[in-house]
Amino acid sequence: MKRTASLIVGTLGALLLSGAAQAACQVEYKAKRDSPLELYYDVAVVDAPCASAEAALRARLAARGLTLLKILSKRET
Repeated sequence: MKRTASLIVGTLGALLLSGAAQAACQVEYKAKRDSPLELYYDVAVVDAPCASAEAALRARLAARGLTLLKILSKRET
């Protein structure tokens, strides 16, 4: 009985840890900076689910003085 309970607890713990590890999203994007005009293409890993990665990336880019133009692709990591 104790072995079964340990197995269940271990399995649930592994599932929770694997879910936390997949909370990041890899985003391929284009951005720009004005004055003088500079265009950027890059791939960034955002510590957010892909559903909310655009907002997180937009904030990160704004802190660097960049404007997000387009997200080309998103992928869970």
